[in-house]
Amino acid sequence: MKADVPPASMNQQALSSLIWSVADLLRGDYKQSEYGKVILPFTVLRRLDCVLAPTKASVLAEFALRKQQGVAPGPFLLRKAKESFFNTSALDMKTLMGDQDHIRENLFAYLEGFSPEVRDIFERFEFQGQIDTLAKRGLLYLVTERFANVDLHPDTVSNSQMGLVFEELIRKFAELSNETAGEHFTPREVIRLMVNLLFIEDDDVLGKQHVVRTIYDPTAGTGGMLSVAGEYLAEHNPQARLTMFGQELNAESYAICKADMLIKGQDVANIVFGNTFSEDGHPHRKFDYMLSNPPFGVEWKKVEKEIRKEHESKGFNGRFGPGLPRVSDGSLLFHGDPAVAEASDGVNFGGGDGKD
Repeated sequence: MKADVPPASMNQQALSSLIWSVADLLRGDYKQSEYGKVILPFTVLRRLDCVLAPTKASVLAEFALRKQQGVAPGPFLLRKAKESFFNTSALDMKTLMGDQDHIRENLFAYLEGFSPEVRDIFERFEFQGQIDTLAKRGLLYLVTERFANVDLHPDTVSNSQMGLVFEELIRKFAELSNETAGEHFTPREVIRLMVNLLFIEDDDVLGKQHVVRTIYDPTAGTGGMLSVAGEYLAEHNPQARLTMFGQELNAESYAICKADMLIKGQDVANIVFGNTFSEDGHPHRKFDYMLSNPPFGVEWKKVEKEIRKEHESKGFNGRFGPGLPRVSDGSLLFHGDPAVAEASDGVNFGGGDGKD
């Protein structure tokens, strides 16, 4: 398939199909279940590459200046990039195409130029290992070239559309891996209904100028629920701000969620990697809203020790005060707990913890 640049009108299905066409290059050298290990990080990389493109020259000039002055460049580069991340490499995905013989080394150098938050994303993808594998199989330049010719600039593909692309790709990879799609993917129409129900009682409060609220998803996935909640509030009150918190166990989903939050200007330190049950990433925090699509029918035996300990030692001061369900269904652990703060005006936002 020829590497075309998608027009602004291209919907997420067509765009994800275009990205999916990279599978044609991988077929034979990769198992179908392994396609996502290549396509997902390259999609994220191209998105970040396009987001930084307009400020690339000014960031490089600022980096050279601050380096000459001997001062820490980070804060200055963020200001120039107009994003919550930056890249100090003179390379980008287009210029990588100019040196086919050194594509591997140059791609590594480009990745190293990103700010720490972005480097962590690609470490979660184990992207360097995939780059080595592609290089050994003679595919690295071809795959990089395919993505370099996909226009993922925000003016062409909105943040909302990009989120749908990620979800569609993950759904396809889950099907190829014979995994349960529900563990990775919640349809946007379902999320919108959940968000409407979550916010419906608080329209008056959320309509106030400069209101700030927090929301938490303990099984964040790629961040779809957090994103839709943010879009809902921005649509109804552009002056409001929703600060997003989340935790995710799947490394690839976590990496995408973190990248998405980074582009949206959220504090990515609020997105934590790990098992929500045994490694609570936000202990002692309270939130205005919580919502989640927990993994149904997944047993919690491997974290049973930690859960029982919290239940017995903390009771209702912990997350499992109401009691523990059967070990065979971890979704029932997502019941009411004291994690939702009562707002200063006495309104309880979300009712319980919103994990239902």
